[in-house]
Amino acid sequence: MALLRALSVAVAFCSIASGFAVPNVVDLTLDDIQRGLQEGCFSSEALVEAYTGRIGEVNGMVQAVTEVNPDAIKIAKQLDQERAENKIRGPLHGVPILLKNNLATKDAMNNTAGSHALIGATVPRDSTVVNKLRDAGAIILGKANLSQWSFYRSFDLPSGWSSHGGQVHGAYHDNQDPNGSSSGSGSATDLGLAAACIGTETWGSLLGPSHRNNIVGIKPTVGLTSRDLLIPVSEHLDTVGPMARTVKDAAYVLQAIAGQDTNDNYTSAIPAIPDYVAACKNESLNVKIGVPWKLLAQVPPSSSAELNAFNESVRVLQEAGATIVDTDFTFPGNMDDFITMLSSDFMTNIAGYFAKLATNPNNITDLRQLREYTKTTPVEQFPQFSVSLWDNVIDNIGFPNTDPRFWTMFQSLTAMEKTQGLQFALESQQLNAVVLPTSIGPQFLAPSGGPGVTVPMGFYPESAPITNSPGDLVDTGPAIPFGLSFLGPRWSEEQLIKMAYVYEQRTQARGQGKRKVNPNTEVKVAAVCQKS
Repeated sequence: MALLRALSVAVAFCSIASGFAVPNVVDLTLDDIQRGLQEGCFSSEALVEAYTGRIGEVNGMVQAVTEVNPDAIKIAKQLDQERAENKIRGPLHGVPILLKNNLATKDAMNNTAGSHALIGATVPRDSTVVNKLRDAGAIILGKANLSQWSFYRSFDLPSGWSSHGGQVHGAYHDNQDPNGSSSGSGSATDLGLAAACIGTETWGSLLGPSHRNNIVGIKPTVGLTSRDLLIPVSEHLDTVGPMARTVKDAAYVLQAIAGQDTNDNYTSAIPAIPDYVAACKNESLNVKIGVPWKLLAQVPPSSSAELNAFNESVRVLQEAGATIVDTDFTFPGNMDDFITMLSSDFMTNIAGYFAKLATNPNNITDLRQLREYTKTTPVEQFPQFSVSLWDNVIDNIGFPNTDPRFWTMFQSLTAMEKTQGLQFALESQQLNAVVLPTSIGPQFLAPSGGPGVTVPMGFYPESAPITNSPGDLVDTGPAIPFGLSFLGPRWSEEQLIKMAYVYEQRTQARGQGKRKVNPNTEVKVAAVCQKS
C-alpha cells in the first residue's frame, strides 16, 4: 500500500507540475533521466526495456554488446520501489549502464575480455568499481564488446574484434573502425544503448573509441579509480573511466567510481576528491593551455579537416578566456623499452587475475597456457589473427615485472618523462592542460599516468578519402567523427572537466553527426508528460 500511495503522489505531482518534454533516448542526459524518473514520466524498468529494445534492433549490425544482464529488469523494479519510498541513492539511481567486458561482476554474466577462454569462469565478488556503481544505484545493464584482451593479443588484430563478441562497428560509415579497445562501450554510448558506459584505458583504449564514436571520454589518473578484478594489461598504466554523451554525464559517473580501495594500492595516493559535477559551469576560463605546434607539424592529423577543426578549437578556447601558449615535448625514451615494460606487466598481471578466479573451467593459469588455448581453439580464429604480442612477451622478453631489468627500464622511462615528456611540459610551464587532436594525444599521455578528457570536435567531410585499418575496417572517411583532447597533470580531472565542459557548450559538435545506424526504440512515457 505504501508503494501505491507513493506512486499516486508521483503521478499527481507529474500531472500538475510536469512540463518536461522527454528527449529521444539517444539525447537523454543523466539530468533528464533523473527528472523523468522523479516526475513519474517513466520508470527505471521502462528505461531498461527501451535500452534492451535498442540493443536488439542494432546489435546485429554494430556488435557493441556481448551480453544483457538477465537480472536487469528485476534490479530496475527494486530501484523503482526504493524511489517510490523516497530512498534515492544519488544521481545514478535507476540508471542503466554497460560495462566493458573486462570488468568483473559476480552475477549471471560472463567476464571474458572477449575470449572463450574465460566463458564460465567466475570471480569471488564484484569488482570494486562495480560495487561503487551498484551502491550509487546504477543498473548494470550488460557487458560491452571490446578488442580482445584489451587489444593485447597481436599486432594485426582489428579494433573491436573479439571471439566472444564479434566485430564492433561505429555508426557513421559502413564497416567503420570503432577504435579500441573500449570499442563496444564507444559504439553503445553513441547509439544510446545505455545511459553511459564504463571503459578502460592502457594506451588510448578509452579516449580513442570515444573520439571515433562522437562521445565524451574521461581517462582518469592511474589510481583514481580501482582496478580491482579488472582483467588487466598493465598495473602501471591501466585505468577505469566513464564514456558518456556529455561532459556532465561523464562527470557524474566519475564521481561515483573514484575513490580509495584496499584492493588496489595505487588508489592510496588519491588526494581529496573534488566535486566533478560542480566543475561543469559555462563560465570564463582562467587557465593556461599549451599547444605543441612543433609536434603537430611532425605528427600531423591524417586530414586537413581535422587540423582546421583543431585550429578553430584553439580559437574557441582563447575566446572563452584561456591563455594559449606554445609548448613542446616528445615521447619519453625508447618506444621498444615502453613496449617491453607493457609486455612484462601483462605477463605478470594476467597470471595474477587467473589466480583470483573462483572457478576456471579451462584451467588457464598463465600467458603460456593462454597462448596454447588460443592457438588450438578454432573459435579464437588463429592463425587468421596471430598471437604475435604474446610470442614477443614469452619468446623474446621473458621476464615479469618483478625482475630487476623491469625496474631499471621503468625508472629510466619515468625519469625521461619528467625531463622531456608531457609531464615535463605541464610542470615546467605551469600549464593547466595541453590540447591535441585525440588521434594524436593519448600516445603521449600514457607514460605520464595523468588524466585526459576527449570531447567531440568534428567530422571528416564528404570529400574525405577512405583509409583502412587491420581487418579492412574504415578508419577515416566521410562523416567519421574526431575529438579534441585535454591532457593534464596527475589528479587534475576537475580542471580538465571544467575546460571540456566550456568547450562542449560553445561548440555542440556532437549534435552535428549523421549516423548510418539509428535505433528507433524509445522509452515509454506517461501520458501526463510531453515527448519532444
